[in-house]
Amino acid sequence: MKLDVDVLRYLSKDDFRVLTAVEMGMRNHEIVPAELVDRIASLKHGGTYKVLKNLLRHKLLHHDSSKYDGFRLTYLGYDFLAIKTMVNRGVFTAVGRQLGVGKESDIFEVAREDGTVLAMKLHRLGRTSFRAVKSKRDYLRHRSSYNWLYLSRLAALKEFAFMKALEEHGFPVPNAIDCNRHCVIMSLVQGYPLMQVKQLQNPETVFETILGLIVRLAEHGLIHCDFNEFNIMIDDDEKVTVIDFPQMVSVSHRNAQMYFDRDVECIFKFFRKRFNLTFQETRDADDGSDVDTDENARPSFSSISKTAGFLDKELAASGFTTKAQDDIEKFIGGNEKDLGSDNEGSDDSNVCELNETNVNGVDSLHLVEQNVIHEEPSSSSSKMESVSEENHQNHEAGEESEPDGQDLSDKEDDNETANENDAELMKRIGKQRRRAVAAARGGRKSLASRNSYKDKGGKSSHNSKIQKHLSSW
Repeated sequence: MKLDVDVLRYLSKDDFRVLTAVEMGMRNHEIVPAELVDRIASLKHGGTYKVLKNLLRHKLLHHDSSKYDGFRLTYLGYDFLAIKTMVNRGVFTAVGRQLGVGKESDIFEVAREDGTVLAMKLHRLGRTSFRAVKSKRDYLRHRSSYNWLYLSRLAALKEFAFMKALEEHGFPVPNAIDCNRHCVIMSLVQGYPLMQVKQLQNPETVFETILGLIVRLAEHGLIHCDFNEFNIMIDDDEKVTVIDFPQMVSVSHRNAQMYFDRDVECIFKFFRKRFNLTFQETRDADDGSDVDTDENARPSFSSISKTAGFLDKELAASGFTTKAQDDIEKFIGGNEKDLGSDNEGSDDSNVCELNETNVNGVDSLHLVEQNVIHEEPSSSSSKMESVSEENHQNHEAGEESEPDGQDLSDKEDDNETANENDAELMKRIGKQRRRAVAAARGGRKSLASRNSYKDKGGKSSHNSKIQKHLSSW
């Protein structure tokens, strides 16, 4: 869809308010109902449906009435929301010509108030040229459903984060300025795509520089995954600049070696065909050591050490998970675990002692319950009285037999423990007494069968008719 920013001049605040209302409704709705748009926009004097009609005429919204009457944003409407936000922030004041079209984005020129020209990248995931998002990208992660506008926003945020971090670490990338929704504003690279370059003064030097960037990215923990002649810019001084970063992954990714080798192969293949360069590539020896190579040797993924940094961890790049970090920490702390293994025997013995204590307690409780169950209901009350008298006598006898030197606090603790034991025993006996009384009175009431037939009105069943006939006899 062609971006015509002239329409922006004729859009009012109410138009953008309704556009924002549709965007907010799309968080939970694929098609936002018209009533919901009206409630979210809450225009002072109404007129939401008139505004919707105006937005439909400019193709900023799409109307869908297949299931219910509703609306959704188009990419053009999403573009207008992002551009309006950028203009309000003062990032740029004018939109110029289109610089390029990719399989998942469009590039436009924008200008600041002082005349500085920047580049605006609008992500457009979902177009016919690139719809295999689930298999090619990990934007979805654990999500089962998705929206193309939301995925474009995730791609823009990811690219902005990568570009900002690489610029801080000295990589030749555009200067990331701002990001909003699916729009990324960056500095304009003064150069040409390497695909359009027919000849170079020093092709060997450019080739080594590009290979060095691939290796340097891997040392920082990242792999570009789309490092080819279309995403490499070169100026008149043969200075190289790398663009397009949403698909970058970590060196810990399960397919990291395949992506790394593919990027290297793309560079070798292009320079071999375009500039007729010949290479003496590296081959691994049988014993695992590398054979001596020249300066144009093919870099090996296994020989690269991640020593320069951990950008994949800082940026949460695809492939680097918290589980990998936990495994590293467990490996480092292995010695501490070995030191703690000496105490396993004592722990096991403690567990066994606790289990034996629990088993003994269960057996004694079971015996008490059995004795109570076999008694008659009438004797349960006399049993309770005898138990209480016996406890009282034991308590008095214990007081008389105590030595004179014993502390009063110890006496009180023993008395409290005895009282608690008596309370628990009384509780169990009372419970068994109630069960015995219920059994003597005839047991529990019989519950109604689930299969009992009831006449619930209407057309009666054959079984209910039989029951009525039998009851009349």
